[in-house]
Amino acid sequence: MNGDYPRATAHIGGHPLHPLVAPFPIVSFIGAFVTDTMWLASHEAGWATASNWLIGVGLVTALLAAATGMADYLGDDRVRRIGQATRHMIANVVVVTLEAVSLFVRLGGGSEMIGSLGIWLGGASVAILVYSGWLGGELVYRHRVGVRDPQEDEPAASSPKFSRDRR
Repeated sequence: MNGDYPRATAHIGGHPLHPLVAPFPIVSFIGAFVTDTMWLASHEAGWATASNWLIGVGLVTALLAAATGMADYLGDDRVRRIGQATRHMIANVVVVTLEAVSLFVRLGGGSEMIGSLGIWLGGASVAILVYSGWLGGELVYRHRVGVRDPQEDEPAASSPKFSRDRR
């Protein structure tokens, strides 16, 4: 049982999956912003290629993060009642939309699009990711979404109890 804590619906062995997969698109999108910055400084084609790949990987892994996050959001009514959960979801949808537009523009217009639009979309995405990450932290640390009830971790009544006090 999860007591009074909102539960994570998408889990394996009680371990929530959303925090497991969410770092992949985050790192990919931040990495793309870094490689865009490197491209602006050097105009070396490798940086533009790296950005495209990072955005592509970020978009694919964002689908996994969105699926697990949506399962948690829809799976427990208590999660949906938390305003930060809805704002977290909307912020992430905005980031994925910005990054998808960025990749589309880059693939159509070449690496020169990094300097005109790509860097701005990437910077906005990173700023929104900071906000969304803050909200995700609020969901876990303040609202205890997906956190196991401490009573679940207590040893069963039949098992020996050990004390830290060794008198």
